[in-house]
Amino acid sequence: MAILRGMDPQRTVELAERAWDLGIDAVEVPIETPKAEPSLEAAVRAGAERGRPVGAGTITTPEQLRTAHRIGAAFTVAPGLDADVVRLSADLDLPHLPGVATPSEIQQALRLGLSWVKAFPAAELGSSWFRAIKGPFPALRLVATGGMNARNAPEFSQAGADVVAVGSALEDDTQLPALADLVEG
Repeated sequence: MAILRGMDPQRTVELAERAWDLGIDAVEVPIETPKAEPSLEAAVRAGAERGRPVGAGTITTPEQLRTAHRIGAAFTVAPGLDADVVRLSADLDLPHLPGVATPSEIQQALRLGLSWVKAFPAAELGSSWFRAIKGPFPALRLVATGGMNARNAPEFSQAGADVVAVGSALEDDTQLPALADLVEG
């Protein structure tokens, strides 16, 4: 998954298309402020043309979730776990990926009916966290987010991350060939 934060609509679409060309299926555009909403709108339109899902990130309130739904996001992502946001996403039939960092948060997410969560900040948690968490939660699907790039993504995948989300690595031309290799591999 590609995370495209803090860019104007044109640059957002350029990097979304770069991600799709590399074989990265999903794109997330964070809308932590209303100023970012035009970038999400542009990416959703571009994704629709290519048949690619575009989600809205940094969803921390029900209001942001409603905005993402109105714009046409295919999914939402949050830095943390908020039961109200999870319930509303279910009511709107909009898949939601909350951030977790502890077994207690994972248990709460599972009780709320979620099977996917994102480990955030993954680089700070470390790849060993993924190995340890898979023990008590073998069916849990994990997305590694925060500090991921072409160099450390394989380590996190091998440790149990089902998806690795990259952000600034997409702007680094030196990492693009390695990202493409990871997607193909």
